[in-house]
Amino acid sequence: MNTPNRTQQIYYVRHGETEWSLSGQHTGSTEIPLTENGEREARALIPWLMHTTFDRILTSPRIRARRTCELAGLADKAVVDPDLAEWDYGAYEGRRTVDIRLERPRWNLWTDGCPGGESPDDVTRRVDRLISRLDDVGNIGLFAHGHIGCALAARWCGLALNNGRVFTLRPASLSILGHDSRDPDVRVLALWNATPAQLNQST
Repeated sequence: MNTPNRTQQIYYVRHGETEWSLSGQHTGSTEIPLTENGEREARALIPWLMHTTFDRILTSPRIRARRTCELAGLADKAVVDPDLAEWDYGAYEGRRTVDIRLERPRWNLWTDGCPGGESPDDVTRRVDRLISRLDDVGNIGLFAHGHIGCALAARWCGLALNNGRVFTLRPASLSILGHDSRDPDVRVLALWNATPAQLNQST
């Protein structure tokens, strides 16, 4: 049996800006390209990723995530992983939460899921499967999406999936999942939702 690597860090990048991320439309399987600004955002990640040695780079199948990975300079090492696809929004694909709640005032993605799409239990199983495959690997780069990233954060920290609702991820943000240096068996969020502009201010 492999011993889990307690020094590993998972670098999670949400894709750059798209027209639907600007409008707040749920974007699951729809192939929406990055905006010009989204491409600039992705390139701005290069200085924050170029000095890290990655043992594995995985990307969502969606074009917006793969393009972000390419512009960040890591496409040559990337492997597409279906488990990194965004939440399947089913009938709510392309719709905004505010509009859905005109029909279902108490609708909550994290507890209700989407008709014709994924339920919270579906997403929990998918994210847990991903974590189990990564737990004995070294430094990993993941390029994916907003809701699936928040789901990953919750489950990485051992929380129920619906706790993902308290997280948020900006386009082209960098987050790092790792382990507590004083108690390596405790999983932590070492960095969360940092944009290149914020990272520049911290130097």
